[in-house]
Amino acid sequence: MRYSVSLRAEGDRVIELAEVVEFADAVAIHSGIASGVNTMSYGAQLVVEATDSGSAVKSAVELFNIAVQRASMPIWPITEVEVLAEDDDYEDYPGESE
Repeated sequence: MRYSVSLRAEGDRVIELAEVVEFADAVAIHSGIASGVNTMSYGAQLVVEATDSGSAVKSAVELFNIAVQRASMPIWPITEVEVLAEDDDYEDYPGESE
């Protein structure tokens, strides 16, 4: 099953545009997008294949850390993780079941 996993790391300085651009390139190979310009955090949303949400988070954290190293981002602790399965019920959202 495919999962979308969002991760955020927070630190002690403002992240510049050039850094996020490099990070975006590093996560793009995993169908990822990056965020964090002019904030004291950076993040990514990655798409991973996994058997369950726990495995999805584990895989995404590994890919996130690899991308952080490739982009020479500051090594900060991951402070937030959210996971959403591709097969979650979209019928629960307004307008999706009409």
